[in-house]
Amino acid sequence: MSRPKSDFDALREDLHKVYDGDPWHGSSITAVLKGVDADAAALRNIPRGHTIWEIVLHMTAWTHEVASRVRGAVPKSPPEDWPTPELAGGEAAWRSAQEDLAAAQKDLESAVDSLNPDDLLRWIADQRDPSLGTGLTVGTLIRGLLQHHTYHEGQIALLKRAVDPFRPGRRRA
Repeated sequence: MSRPKSDFDALREDLHKVYDGDPWHGSSITAVLKGVDADAAALRNIPRGHTIWEIVLHMTAWTHEVASRVRGAVPKSPPEDWPTPELAGGEAAWRSAQEDLAAAQKDLESAVDSLNPDDLLRWIADQRDPSLGTGLTVGTLIRGLLQHHTYHEGQIALLKRAVDPFRPGRRRA
């Protein structure tokens, strides 16, 4: 990508880089997910913690919700904040989960691309409700999703690294 011309352009660029580029903080989401198979994605190696697969589904749900809000829809919690993976589907289901995240990301980038810079100052509901993510501007919501995704990308990176001791012969990515 070329050098951003405005803060709005920089936000759009960051949105892409965090998912599939070269973000400032390190690896992108796609880079961290590379080499993760269904068995590794489903492994719950921290008791009561989330699996990589669950985190990917959670990120997908919130990416869809943010895209909806960017387009002006009434805020709501995703139907399933932490959806349950379809483990019985194996590799095909895991690939599908990753493809769903990619599609949600593409949809969000499209929604953001349709905005004007002034739209970033539009309020999403007027009452602050942290659990619902309302009472914020569109720009703050998008930046919040970037923070959300970066946080979960870090979790995935740690979980991916933690898989190695449980899987003999597995190469490090």
